[in-house]
Formats: sequence, C-alpha cells, structure tokens
Amino acid sequence: MFNPKTIAVIGASDKVGHVGNSIIQNLIDGKYPGHIIPVNPNHPTICGMVSAPSILSVTQPVDLVIVATPAITVPEIIEECGQKNVGGVAILTSGFKEIGGQGETFYNDISKLIHHYQMTVLGPNCLGLIRPPLSLNASFAKQNPLPGKIAFISQSGALCSAVLDWSREENVGFSHFISIGEMIDVGFSDLIDYLGDDPQTESILIYMESLSNARSFMSAARAYARTKPIVVLKAGKSLAGAKAALSHTGNLAGNDAVFDTAFRRAGILRVDTIRELFDCAESLSMQEKPSGNRLAIITNAGGPAVIATDALIAMGGNLAIFSEQTTTELNNKLPTNWSHGNPVDLLGDAGPDQYRNAVEICLKDEGVDGVLVILTPQAMTDSEKIAQEIIHLSKSYRKTILASWMGDGDVRSGKVILELGKVPDYDTPEDAVRSFLLMYRYKNNLDLLYETPSTIPHAFKPNTEKCKLLIEEISSTGRYILTENETKEILSYYDMPVPRSKVANSIMEAVSHAMEIGFPVAMKVLSPQVFHKTDIGGQRLNIRSSEEVKTAFEDIVMNVKKSVPNAEILGVLVEEMIPKKYELFIGCKKDPIFGPAIVFGMGGVAVELFNDTAVGLPPMNMALAMQMIERTKIYELLKGFRGMKSVDISAIQFLLYKFAYLVMDFPEIKDIDINPFGVDEKGGIVMDSKIILDDKVCGKPIRPYSHLCISPYPSKYIMPFTLNDNRAITLRPIRPEDEPIEREMFTHFSSETQRFRFFGPLKEVTHQMLTRYTQIDYDREIAIVGILEENGKKQMIGVGRIISDPYHDTAEFAVVVADPWQKLGLGSRLTDYLLEIAKEKKLKKVYAYALEDNTAIIHIFEKRAFQISKKDDGTYYAELNLIPQ
Repeated sequence: MFNPKTIAVIGASDKVGHVGNSIIQNLIDGKYPGHIIPVNPNHPTICGMVSAPSILSVTQPVDLVIVATPAITVPEIIEECGQKNVGGVAILTSGFKEIGGQGETFYNDISKLIHHYQMTVLGPNCLGLIRPPLSLNASFAKQNPLPGKIAFISQSGALCSAVLDWSREENVGFSHFISIGEMIDVGFSDLIDYLGDDPQTESILIYMESLSNARSFMSAARAYARTKPIVVLKAGKSLAGAKAALSHTGNLAGNDAVFDTAFRRAGILRVDTIRELFDCAESLSMQEKPSGNRLAIITNAGGPAVIATDALIAMGGNLAIFSEQTTTELNNKLPTNWSHGNPVDLLGDAGPDQYRNAVEICLKDEGVDGVLVILTPQAMTDSEKIAQEIIHLSKSYRKTILASWMGDGDVRSGKVILELGKVPDYDTPEDAVRSFLLMYRYKNNLDLLYETPSTIPHAFKPNTEKCKLLIEEISSTGRYILTENETKEILSYYDMPVPRSKVANSIMEAVSHAMEIGFPVAMKVLSPQVFHKTDIGGQRLNIRSSEEVKTAFEDIVMNVKKSVPNAEILGVLVEEMIPKKYELFIGCKKDPIFGPAIVFGMGGVAVELFNDTAVGLPPMNMALAMQMIERTKIYELLKGFRGMKSVDISAIQFLLYKFAYLVMDFPEIKDIDINPFGVDEKGGIVMDSKIILDDKVCGKPIRPYSHLCISPYPSKYIMPFTLNDNRAITLRPIRPEDEPIEREMFTHFSSETQRFRFFGPLKEVTHQMLTRYTQIDYDREIAIVGILEENGKKQMIGVGRIISDPYHDTAEFAVVVADPWQKLGLGSRLTDYLLEIAKEKKLKKVYAYALEDNTAIIHIFEKRAFQISKKDDGTYYAELNLIPQ
C-alpha cells in the first residue's frame, strides 16, 4: 500500500474541482514514477490516459486502489477489489458511520468484505496518503509536502490540509503523511507497527480524536516508543470537544484523564498544540532526552531570560543551581559584570568565546540537565559563529541543548546552522522551555515501560476462589449492586484491611453487636438502592452507648424509608470506629476504551470538590503504585509537612497493589470505590466501600486479562526443568530487570554461537539492544529464559523467543544457549515449550532461519517436522504449520 508500483483511481475525473480529478492531478504533478490507471466506466480517457471501465477489467496486478465514488457504490467496488486481489485500498469517500443510518449499513457491509478477502483498507472518509520520498501524492490535498523523517497520522482530513500548508512554511518534511479517517481496517496500531520498522521514519506524530482498539494500540506503542518518539495531539479534552469527536468519527471519545494515563504508560508524549507536536518531534530526534528538569539559561539579554525563567517555573521546571566549582569557573572565564547566577547573562556584547565558555561550563555541572541558549541580535553579535560553537559542544556532551535565536533577518543564517547541526532552534524562549519539559516528560514515560507487573502477586495470597463464589452467588440472583458488608468481604479476600462489623436486623441485635465490637461504633444502612448514605441520613458515626445505638437504628431506617421509599433495607451494619488522620479515595471504573482505570487521591465527602486525583492502569506493581501517589497534591501532606509525621505510605502503596489485582482478576467488577480509606502513621483501613458488577460480563466466559489494555507478565509460563546433568533450572518469561544477567550471558557466547544466533559476530552488546530483548510486549512476543541458581547467584543460560506478526498469524522463532550449558537438552526444551505456547496462542505458523552449518538447530527442526528449504545465501528457512491442513 505504501510502496506501490501501480495505482488505480476509481472515480477518476477530468472535471476540475472533483476529488477524482484532484487525485489524478496530484499523482501526475508530483511526478509519481509508477503506473497510474484511471477507472471510470463513462469516460474512455482521463487526463490523457486510457481509462478502465472497472477494476476487474485491469489486466495487470494493482498495488493500491484509491476510491473516490459515492458511498452507495463503495461496497460493490470493495467486492471487486477483493476478487482482483489488490494490494491495498484507500477509501476517500465520506458518508459512512459518521452519518449513521444507511451510511452505517454500508460501513458494516464493507467491514465484512474486508474480513472475507483479508484486505488492507485505509479510511473511509479520509484525505488519502502521501509518500514524499517516493514522489507519491495519493490524496486530494492541494500541497505536496517536503520529504523528511517525520511520519504524520491524522484522523482529520481537514487538519491534514492545514498542517501541509504550515509545514511548507516551516520547512518540515515527512516520510509518510497519512489520513486514516474512520479506521474501518488500518488503524493507529497497524501504522505504528509499520512505521516503527520503517528506516525512513525517525518519529511518529499522531492527531487523534478517538480510539477503538486500545489493547492493540498500547501493544504497538509500547513496542516502538523506546526506539522512535511517538507524539500525540489528542483532541476532545473538554466535554464539548468529546461530543464533537463523536459526531466527526462515529466513535466514543474516552475519559481524557485515562487517555493521559494510557499515553504515559505506553511511553507516548502527549502535547496540546500542533506547534508542540512538531517542535517535540524535532527536539527528540535531534537531542538527548534530559534526565531531570533543571535548566541552565544562557543569554545576551536579560529580558528574554526572565521570560524563560517565568515559563520554566510556571510549567513545573526548575532553574539549575550551580555548584561552587561552576560558579568559580564562570567567574574566571566571563566578563566581570556577568549576572553571577542562573540565568547566565553574558551582556549584549557577548561573542562566540563567551557563549562557548558559559555553555561548556554549565554542561559539565552535574546539577544541570539541559541548557537553553538565547541570542538576541545586537550590532556586534555574530550569530553564525556562536551557532557553530554551540553545535560543536552538542557533539561533545550528552546533555540537552536547545536554542532560541530571536528575530529573523539578522539571525536567520545562524538558525539554519543550528538546525543543520541538530540543535533545535525556537522563535521564543517560552517555546524552547516547553519543549525541554516535554522532552523530560517523555523520558519519564519511557521509564514506565520498565514496569511490567506479574499476573501473580507477591507478598500476599488473595482468596480468589471465595471471591468468585460470592460474586457468582450475588449476580445469579439478578442483583449487581453489592451491599457494604459484601463489598468489604470481597476486599478482605484480597487482604485489604477492613474494620470488624456485623449486620443487625433489629434494635436489640444492633445493641448486642455494638457491645461485642466495642464503642465507639459506626452504623450504616445496607441497601443496594442507597449509594451516598450521608446525603440521606443513612449512617451515624461515633456512637458511644447502647442508647445512642437504639436511636441511631430507628433514625437510619426512618430516614431511608423517607428519602428512598422503594429501597430494599437488608439491615444495618454495625462497625468499629477507627479514627485516622487523613481520608483518601481509591476507586476503579471501567473506561469504555481502556478498561479498568484506577483512581487515587484525596477522599471523604469533598472528593469531587477538590478533584485531587491520579489515574493508573492495571496491571500495577509497587513502583507504579508509588508513582500514582506522588502525582497527587495530598502526597505533600502524607509524606510529612512542616514538622508533621509522615503517614504509612507503604500501606497505601500495598493497598493500591492489591486493589489492582482485584480488578485484574475480576472483569465482573464494573465500578468499585473505597471512600474513605483512613490512614495515619500506624497504617490504614477501609472505612466505606461499594461495588457495582457488570451485568454484561457476569456469568459469561471471558479470557483471563482480556479486559485489560496492557498485557501483564505471564506468570503461568513459569515452570521447572532439569538439565541432562540433573541440575534444576527455572524456565520463565523474560523480565525487564533481567538486563544485567542477559548481558552476562552474552559473555559466555563463543564466536560460533554469536554467528549461529546473529548471523555474524557481535561488535558490542548495547543497552539499547538489551532493552529490546528484555522489555517486550507479551501479547506479541514471548521470550522464555533458562535461569540457573547456584551458590546464591542467578545466571541466564539460554533463551528462546517467538515474535508474532501484528495480525497474530505467524511468528518468527529463535533460540540460543550459552556455551557452558550447551548439549544439556535446554535448546530442545525451549523449542518444544515455545511451540506449545504458539499453539495456545492459536498461531498458524512458526518459521526460523539458520546457517547451513548450524547442524544442531537444523536437527531440532527436522525432528519436529519443520519444512526446511535452502536459500541462496548459505542459510536455511524452516517452517512449521501449527494448524492441521
């Protein structure tokens, strides 16, 4: 589709102003070198070229079909394209799902045909696609973009046109420019997979309005975000914006806070404007990512530096505090009247030497994470030489350097030098500061990719069976709203701290229970119809005597009957009162796009008023739980503020950790709140809680963890194995934290082992290489490692891997065993185990490549009935069909 040799345009026209004419003219004017075939049954020639009456009448193979005919004709055209076995189709026509009614019927008909013919289809309702490096403009856009290294994907065709105009003015070039419209087939995940492997693409920019397959999107983004920046401008933040997105694309725009969280977890950088979108792409492709948010500002004018400082602080950054050594060196190298602090004001007559000295000294300071160099044109300013000095330093130091050469004519040549030297230049200091902090945020997002929680929790053992039985018992009666005591019973099965309580159905029972539990107690109505008990007088706190219990019981029942006449009262809960200093909120709601979304923050009756919350996505571990806590304002109080004691933050962490496993294990939970969770320095306790079950899920079979948008660590694949020399090892999926022991394993590879596994010698084992091997998405790749533990030391002794294609049909297989542990049966066992996993994942085929003198692996393939064929380059290709023919 994106590298076509032959393109057919269905709906091609000679009539100026028609979409079919614009497409043909763009292909001709852009000097597309391939073969163009106009298709129109009513005209024998179009734009001087012979026209075909239909795609079926075209005798040669067609790589790409562009459809620009009315919506009512498109299903039949797609049928014909399927029969013709075309490579790919781009439907530019509108009038489908976005208008509902008959348009939605057409959409569904096309979707069925795509599935039947296994076609690749872009759109409908899109602008088309443009490949500047191929001189290919298969769209009706007026502008031809410049070639470059940025791939741009947009759901809005109109925005594409605006961006094209802007990009020409700003000299921004593209490897791909793709309008995806309603995503009937090709979506964000498919394009990230494709562009992630494209050598002409250095960064991927996305304008997004909605998302339909969150798990595929997260899987693709997590696979490539480490190697190529993915920057997203997500529209629909406001309620009005979300409604507009719905009417425009026909898809539901999800909760914006959940989108934020998902992007962060996938290593994606989210921005707010088109300018930021391209600025960040440029910065991330040119410069090192800052490890912190401490910026040094160097300038020849005080005003712009003050503006930059204000912007830095307002956006959450920090001015770097110079070490004594840095200050001393600056004093020695700079004129006497420099500003003697950060920002470093070199004064108006600063030349290349002063700039070079100041920037280099700041770069050497460990307390500096990045440097912003500001230059304003003065009569004596040599912007070109200063730019050259900055470029020279950027190649010598692995720290972020950004520039703002302010003005136009007098500094234009310096700007060009900076850009060519891969130092991003910004029109204003505020833009530069914003890019610096966005780069820092991107770096933090990448760090989250190291966190891959397990399906099996550590440090506690939930009673999932009892929890399952209780949920089944309640939902089988047709009731999906749990009472508080039922909710707390479920929480207790997941080892969450709940107070002692008993249900009373009479005044005397209430008195008896209160005396047994001990005063003070709380009393609360139990009713599926009552959510906010405080609002209707359905609870009483700090009850200290039997007489108060009697009065409270009567008042609670009377208040509920008065406020909610139809409420079913199942009793009154009598519960111990445990005073705690702070009240927190922990909840989870199923997002329609991303599934369970966990919310943490300030709790109590004013939770909506303060709205101090952070959102997280399961699976979650202790590190991710801590990051959620740190993103709230109340964290400053929790960790101790102005002499106050810190609360037991580990208790909050552990509760979030357990809570995440509960919503992971039970897709039946639609909505769950713990509010408040009381906490102080002695620990925490669940004071109030509720659970609502999902009637669409209860009682129905569901694949474990399929309701999550991120695949957890597959603990089910952990198993013991005994080597032929009787040493016991563990086979398990690889983890991100395995990087050090995998690096050590490489030291045990002989040159022959390296050649067999990598088809050549390894010059060096880099962190980037090991990151690729250890930080994987378990939906698309499984790596099983052999771990040997001897004398308290763990060693990785071998690894086997299957990597599936984006469609989960086929997978490439590879295996390697370090030399000291070869010929002990590990290679064979890894192969068999991975083939078992491949069958479980319903893969159709596994294939591998091997050098012709790698007799050991060829023997393994032959023994397992792989079909083996010899290639011309001294390699064998081995293939095994997993589905019986």
